[in-house]
Amino acid sequence: MRILFAGSPEVAVPSLDALLESDHEIAGVLTRTDSAQGRRRVMTPTPVAARAEHAGIDVIRANRLDDEASAAIDALGVDLGVIVAYGGLVPAKVLTVPRLGWINLHFSLLPQWRGAAPVQRAIMGGDTLAGATVFQLVEKLDAGNIFATMTEPIGAQQTAGALLKQLSFSGADLLSRVVDSLADGSALAVPQSGEVTLAPKLTLNDGRIDWSLPAQAVHDQIRGVTPEPGASTQVDGKRLKVLEAAIARETPALPVGRIDFVGKKVFVGTATEPIELLRVHPEGRNAMDAAAWWRGLNSESEVVAS
Repeated sequence: MRILFAGSPEVAVPSLDALLESDHEIAGVLTRTDSAQGRRRVMTPTPVAARAEHAGIDVIRANRLDDEASAAIDALGVDLGVIVAYGGLVPAKVLTVPRLGWINLHFSLLPQWRGAAPVQRAIMGGDTLAGATVFQLVEKLDAGNIFATMTEPIGAQQTAGALLKQLSFSGADLLSRVVDSLADGSALAVPQSGEVTLAPKLTLNDGRIDWSLPAQAVHDQIRGVTPEPGASTQVDGKRLKVLEAAIARETPALPVGRIDFVGKKVFVGTATEPIELLRVHPEGRNAMDAAAWWRGLNSESEVVAS
């Protein structure tokens, strides 16, 4: 089959690689436009664009599918459109361009966590099971019939970044199998069933730690927003990013937000057990072990995170 692949971030690259290694033809790649990256704001292609160009594939750069982008897609004459984290909507007039329509690899167990941040929201919601779904793309958000799903447990210390990377590879294999089944005519899609939950894009506010919550909820929040947008709190009027933490189940309770240094370890009080800070990134400094940060505070009064 002739395929148009649509994707942008690093997590979409394993799926593109899997299709490049298949018997199908990648006729083109759709991705978001280059963006300014780093302190020097260097214009940089998306990871998918870079991989496609390395493979000699024509790339359509578009943040929205206007008439020009739609015409470029139409001209490719593809049998199937495949989307993995493209980052833009496919309008109704483009949905029908490929002979078999479009399929989408989504990193959740649909209809759970429809939206832009399924892995992050699953961890923040306390889920212990994650997965990926390949479904038929329709106008309604992540609501099409399902071709296949796979599941993986969420590790107790696993961050959203680590889980998403893991799912990007297992999901690529799932996607490849669905594409093969569409090619040989054996594919079967079934309607979604179960409770619908939404996974809107994360904001900086989602990363502000609420120490008044139980320790498990605080830990889930920290893992869910790592690495982006990142977990943070205010200490002595300065922002402190929390890069890594753990629940201190055998440690005596502390008042909510109270930071204490016990046995060369840094703890913060929650509604239940304390949270141990392992690695932090203080404002204006480099990332470091939490104990090194504490020793540099030189504070003789009570320290509270807010």
